Amino acid sequence: MTDTAVEDHTLDLPPSRRTGAFDYETVIIGSGLCGLGAGIRMIKEGLGDFVILEKADDVGGTWRDNTYPGLCVDIPSLSYSFSFEQNPNWSSLYAPGPEMKAYVDHCAQKYGIRPHMRYNQEVVESVYDEETNLWTTRTTTGETYISRYLVSATGFLTLPKMPDIKGIENFKGKKMHTGRWDHSYDLTGKRVGFIGTGATGIQAVPEIVDKVESIDVYQRTPIWLLPKKEMPFSPRLQKIFARVPGAQRTARLLTIFFTDIVMINLLIFNKYFGFAGKKLEDICIKHIRDQVDDPEIQEALTPKYDFGCKRPSFTSKFYPVFNRDNANLVTDPIDHITENAMVTQDGTVREIDTLICATGFEVFQKGSVPTFKVVGRNNVDLSDFWEENRYQAFQGATVPGFPNFFLMFGPYSVCTASWFGMVDTQSKHLVRCLKAAQKRNANYIEVKKSSNDKDFQKIQKRTHLTIFRVGDCAKSNSYYFDRHGDSPTLRPTLGFVQWLNSRFFSLNHYNFDTR
Repeated sequence: MTDTAVEDHTLDLPPSRRTGAFDYETVIIGSGLCGLGAGIRMIKEGLGDFVILEKADDVGGTWRDNTYPGLCVDIPSLSYSFSFEQNPNWSSLYAPGPEMKAYVDHCAQKYGIRPHMRYNQEVVESVYDEETNLWTTRTTTGETYISRYLVSATGFLTLPKMPDIKGIENFKGKKMHTGRWDHSYDLTGKRVGFIGTGATGIQAVPEIVDKVESIDVYQRTPIWLLPKKEMPFSPRLQKIFARVPGAQRTARLLTIFFTDIVMINLLIFNKYFGFAGKKLEDICIKHIRDQVDDPEIQEALTPKYDFGCKRPSFTSKFYPVFNRDNANLVTDPIDHITENAMVTQDGTVREIDTLICATGFEVFQKGSVPTFKVVGRNNVDLSDFWEENRYQAFQGATVPGFPNFFLMFGPYSVCTASWFGMVDTQSKHLVRCLKAAQKRNANYIEVKKSSNDKDFQKIQKRTHLTIFRVGDCAKSNSYYFDRHGDSPTLRPTLGFVQWLNSRFFSLNHYNFDTR
């Protein structure tokens, strides 16, 4: 990759020259992949009067905050990247975390995002003023940003969730969440209690097991794990990607096809493809038996719910850990934590020096999406709206009663295995609305309630096809389900269909006005 910065002089102008009544036409909150994708699309479309507010001191979101040992992409890197900015130099099919962060930095530099950044600006709230038709966004530093449009790009792997276990606050040893790894802490010779066997745990545990004296891995719910073949990219293959027209794009399309079938379509159209899920379960069970010696541990690691109810993953390093003398799988529920030990409900006390929590993030819980308070027309709080009406948004992007407000990751916006698929469709939806307002000389954009209601009804009608309704998910303890019993992360449609929707949905679904 080579960095060629895009010149953008919009921000060189003083506020009075730029817009007059407001500081920036658009405020984007968050500089992870969502904020980056939105910003790049807006620059390309000539909508460069925006600022990105970031709570940290650098771009990157998930790939800035997560640095735990063993971190890597669990979706093929060929598809886990922008379609317009392919990287021929990935070291392997599943790129390690530092490479992903470097890719994000490269994109931010090449496409002119850096001048739009405002760092260390953690947003507290954004409030819509009906009289002025403007959004006022306030940060913890006391700064205020006034804008015509507001874009929430805070994603959903944002707020680490510590386990709610009695006595955890009393633990006197080292305690950390994998989403905020402390690299200054040396694990060598430590007795570790590790909570969680999800997508993070399966990567981190094999990386630290050689260092520690002992590691007790506390499993709350097992997940389905397919074998993972490590596929390093040779210099020759990298040259082919770089020099042969269409080579990397073709490989990308093939990986998208495969991962979407396994990770998405099986979930969304489970009524028709449930048999494939059973085949994958058989592969996973054989994988466990091939890699784990103890029959009792094999059984404990085997999920008791259907493939797809909880996010599956790939690994060939996690299961062998439990053949080691210094590793122990614990499935008895944790009763409480003392100053120096974990105590399970069967009364067993396991002393530890270090507590590591791979317990995920707040996902579609009140105040987590978005991570700041949003107040729309009639002083309605977005979280309260969703609490009363269930999570919903037209095409995952807009909500009635919240004019000029757009979500990059909204309810029912994801329908591809790669996060970049959602970033593409949501950013396209955003710029189509903004460009349509420009063309109409309008400055007020609000989705019609009738359009949102029909969209939500269509989604609910299609849920009968999904794994969440057809499958046995009772024991999955899955973050796919929210407190309403819905599964608002995944949109029940094909990724290609949503791609078309983002480009050709009727703008008649919106009210455009001048105020």
